[in-house]
Amino acid sequence: MAGRISVEVDGRELSLSNLDKLLYPAAGFRKADVVDYFRRIAPVMLPHLAGRPPTLVRAPDGAQGERFFEKRCPPHHPSWVRVSEPLEPNGGQRSCIVEDLPTLVWLANLAALELHTNQWRLPDVNTPRAVVLDLDPGAPADVLDCCRVALELRELLDHLGMIAVVKTSGGKGLHISVPLNGAKVNDDQTKEFALALGQLLMGRDKKHITVEMAKAERKGKVFVDWSQNDRHKTTVCAYSLRIAERPTVSTPVAWDEIETALAAGDRDALTFEAPAVLERVAGDPDQWLDHYEPSLTVHQELPSL
Repeated sequence: MAGRISVEVDGRELSLSNLDKLLYPAAGFRKADVVDYFRRIAPVMLPHLAGRPPTLVRAPDGAQGERFFEKRCPPHHPSWVRVSEPLEPNGGQRSCIVEDLPTLVWLANLAALELHTNQWRLPDVNTPRAVVLDLDPGAPADVLDCCRVALELRELLDHLGMIAVVKTSGGKGLHISVPLNGAKVNDDQTKEFALALGQLLMGRDKKHITVEMAKAERKGKVFVDWSQNDRHKTTVCAYSLRIAERPTVSTPVAWDEIETALAAGDRDALTFEAPAVLERVAGDPDQWLDHYEPSLTVHQELPSL
């Protein structure tokens, strides 16, 4: 499959190139596999991209090569790719609007391995649709320590009458999303709420949990990153690949999977590569969509802390 081939995707003509190129050499995962992954994961991924023009992280030479961030929609995009108006939160860039399969496949062909999204959704860039908390372990802490903190966070939110959903980061941590979807809030309020939650958790266990930004303060602790709620900041989209040694995926999971992994002491239970994620959604796509869909649909108001 060297050179270029032309394909039709939902009525759009695309030119795909260098499909035999190894983008994840350690896994033997080629560009063709990347394109196929995004093509097949689209039904459950596109709802999380709708209205959220992504920041692209491109790695044309693969996971072991150089990578670069791109907020603007690449200027050579096909005429049928929708492009936003200049977005101040994205530095005034005109970004790609990714709401259909042809656009997602086109980005895969550009080796846009990671797609990161803001918490706001077009047309209202000033109203976040969720509160996000990134649980990031500082070695020797690991994903199981994140599981423990995530379950404590869920319990705390339950006391506040709120629900949350969880996904893996695709790396060593977890992402917790507290849906709002229409609540009249701004990013200062969501950031303040996320910080307050982190401080409550840290107050219970300062030895193992921190909200301090300085990396020197994070060793052996789970960093509850509240700053991801800034209007201009992004978090990797659900079902996006990650640029790593192997094609891991930021994967929505059920809360009982978090509990099971922690009880078993099995940190590998929460590492999912692209083929495994496709298997997860193949049997019952709606089941896996449901695990994270509340982040898109559930309306909640921020309580006072």
